[in-house]
Amino acid sequence: MSSGESSVVAAADAPASRSLSERLWTGLRQSAAFLVVGVVGFLVDAGIYNLLVFDLGAWGGEGLMYDVPLPAKIIAIAVATVVTYFGNKWWTFSHKQSGSPAREYLLYAVINVIAIGLQLGCLGFSRYVLDLSTPLADNISGTLVGQIVAVVFRYWAYDKFVFTGEPDRETTNRATGVAD
Repeated sequence: MSSGESSVVAAADAPASRSLSERLWTGLRQSAAFLVVGVVGFLVDAGIYNLLVFDLGAWGGEGLMYDVPLPAKIIAIAVATVVTYFGNKWWTFSHKQSGSPAREYLLYAVINVIAIGLQLGCLGFSRYVLDLSTPLADNISGTLVGQIVAVVFRYWAYDKFVFTGEPDRETTNRATGVAD
């Protein structure tokens, strides 16, 4: 087989390039799935944090970890991280084949440690620099603002470093509703 023939065979075996509308639909589906998983993670994070710090039974009361909000936030984020890992792996980025689950989970954990730092930075700034310690201030700084900053970072980092496998054509088509 000549080099000209081998390039023709290779081109015929390569998957057809996806159309702009297919790529757009895939991007929108992936972003929507990531946001839904994020909302679930946000609710888990906020619920656990408020239970630990403010005792949800009496809004504004003192929970078990009222005097130590940063460790409470770490616990809340850790539980939410486990929930969102499986949501992202099995739904948001399910169309990408993973090479090594151990590598994937390790990088996911490292990225979430960085994201936790971003969230704690927002909460710590509010608590210790601005001296704001109300439930509203904590939820705005640590949960809302911190979560927004962390979510933007996580989406970029998961796609760039964690779920990096080549898209599986069959799974991508199923996930996007594209027929063969």
